[in-house]
Amino acid sequence: MALSFFGRRLLPGKQFLFHSLRNNGYVVLVPEIGEDLPEKNPLLQNDGLPEFNNITIEQCMAAIAKQTLELESGVRDIEKLLQEKEPTNIFKEVFQVLEEIGAPLDLTWGLAKTLYLGNSTLMPTKSYLSIHDRAKRARAAKFNSTPIYECVKKELLKENVKRSDEETRVLKKFALEGKLNGLELPDSSKIGLKQILNKLTTERTQFKQKVDICSKQFSHIIHDVNVVRDFPPDLLKMVAQNSDKFLEGPWKITLEPNIYMPVMENCPDREIRWNVWQALVNRGSGYGDRDLATGIHLEGIRYARRDLAKLLGFETYADMSMETKMAESVTNVNNMLHVLLERAKPAQDKELENLYEFALERGFRGSRIELWDVPYWRNKQRNSLFNYKEEVFKEYFPLQTVLTGLFELCEKLFNVTIKQRNNISTWHKDVKFYDIFEHHQSAPIAGFYIDPYARTNEKIKVQQSNGWMVGIQNQSKITDTRPLAALIFNFEPPVGEKQSYLTFKEVKYLFHKFGLSLQHLMTNTNYSEVSGSSNIEWDAVEVSGHVFSHWLFNKEVINSISSHQQTGEKLPSEMFNSLMKVHKHLAGLDLSRELYLAALDLELHYSKEYWLDVVKKLWPQFRSFPLDKLDSHPCSFTQIFIEEWAAAYYSHVWSRMIAADVYSAFHEVQGDEQKIQEVGKRFKNTFLTLGGSCHPSKIFRSFRGRDPSPNALLSSLGLKRKKVEKQ
Repeated sequence: MALSFFGRRLLPGKQFLFHSLRNNGYVVLVPEIGEDLPEKNPLLQNDGLPEFNNITIEQCMAAIAKQTLELESGVRDIEKLLQEKEPTNIFKEVFQVLEEIGAPLDLTWGLAKTLYLGNSTLMPTKSYLSIHDRAKRARAAKFNSTPIYECVKKELLKENVKRSDEETRVLKKFALEGKLNGLELPDSSKIGLKQILNKLTTERTQFKQKVDICSKQFSHIIHDVNVVRDFPPDLLKMVAQNSDKFLEGPWKITLEPNIYMPVMENCPDREIRWNVWQALVNRGSGYGDRDLATGIHLEGIRYARRDLAKLLGFETYADMSMETKMAESVTNVNNMLHVLLERAKPAQDKELENLYEFALERGFRGSRIELWDVPYWRNKQRNSLFNYKEEVFKEYFPLQTVLTGLFELCEKLFNVTIKQRNNISTWHKDVKFYDIFEHHQSAPIAGFYIDPYARTNEKIKVQQSNGWMVGIQNQSKITDTRPLAALIFNFEPPVGEKQSYLTFKEVKYLFHKFGLSLQHLMTNTNYSEVSGSSNIEWDAVEVSGHVFSHWLFNKEVINSISSHQQTGEKLPSEMFNSLMKVHKHLAGLDLSRELYLAALDLELHYSKEYWLDVVKKLWPQFRSFPLDKLDSHPCSFTQIFIEEWAAAYYSHVWSRMIAADVYSAFHEVQGDEQKIQEVGKRFKNTFLTLGGSCHPSKIFRSFRGRDPSPNALLSSLGLKRKKVEKQ
């Protein structure tokens, strides 16, 4: 029996897709194992790279069927040996064997993910789901084995045993997974565990279904062309009921994320903005249709999680969540939230005051700025103050130039070389493959694919996500496998002679995903269990991605990735300064919102107070708006009640705080190339090389020489308290 939310850690950005798809009710059909399946992996070429050109669904299904049974059989064999005698060397007799029997399955699973996200015509959803679910269940076998768990616990209790930090992390991973899967419970309690998990699944499913129905039910039709006069062409096409005549209307507004925010930013009609906003925050409230109220399911989920935590030996679900977090305790998280709030809340108040004055000067008639006013007037103020027009900035960032500059930055910081390799088997002609070489080494240490362009009929596209980083194969010295990854995006493809250009938001997204991929690709571990992002605490797993995003606010890096589509000139200094100011625009408002949601999530999973009482207590502490009587936002807070962020939403802010502190080490030595390279080497040897083989707190201290501080994040957002000069 496995707790699905403590199973295999999918790489950031894709776990939500896989989780939501598992609720579609597909029947998992595991094919018969092909008798003629060759011993040599039919999915690989002689050079060890996947034979994407010729991989078929049938091959993947047959390979998964064979490999899952081999893994499960191998686990049973290990269990028999452990029951007969205690191992003399647990790493050789247990973990080395697990690595060897699990590696083929992990690779096939990674290939299936890549095909599914890169070309869903080659790997349709239904086929992928059967592979994904079967592989996940098989991989869970080693974490649900009582003999292996008991052996691990005995090993951890041994004194004066010499073992590496990596070996200790492997042991602790299996011990924690076993505990969270209920292996310490007596048989009588395991029945109760199963009942709680079933209850939790039922409540989450009903919560999701009702929120989905509420989201789909709402629409607002606009007939007045004056209302949509400032809508960007892409938005007009999305909302036009006839996309061929998108300038004529009518236009249908929905709550889809890619429609909601652009509409709120560009709609001048305040009444329409209020209507769309209240529909969003009203979902699940039951005000309109009591049958669609989610409050009872929200409390049911909280109740079940509380029971689950108690049964497994934790005071609260929030305390249980901290077992897999860098922060380690609820107290540490709350301290971080309130230290940041001390600067964010006053800044929020001042920002809203300035925004209100700006709006009044331009005809606003309200007595105050409300939540449904902020996106519209924010957009107006940003364009007015900083002359920020996304389409103008887009002319400076051709994809190939951005990639070249990104690779050069990586090569400079980490003393590696990135080379494209041609004539590689791929799933589409647009896909390119690159090797990473250490300095003075002839053999690559890792490789990655980049599939950059959107393909409407082939690629999976999820709202609010422009792409994926897939870890195809993990580093493992035991199985002699090198890291392999795929970066799959949905950027605008080239048209004729015109190459692909990226918005600055897309450039930032590319840098972030590449930073994540480096943590997967440059790990140097013995065990795949702690390689790359595997086994990294949830609140630290995005750190490397955020570190790379910070480099976009370095003028030299911007110069290396920019080239105007007509003149070829670099991004002008005034436009770079504009980017810096846009980054800090209403930063107090944004941070206060994130801090509120983090605090709300944590309190809902820590206290027993009714959800609305929790909201009423926390809202005035963090937000500078009155709480609207229709605002029932927790009733549609799917990230914590449906997705995997329960008692973990704070991780978004925490990882940004850690990353800002890490990047500040580079910023402190800016202008000194030698020192920058020294910091880069230190970053490589800690955050990238160690992966999940060392606790992130220890990694941070090795890199920075101290514990983390929020000062760098506050400074990067323009929220750090200015020093008062003595007279």
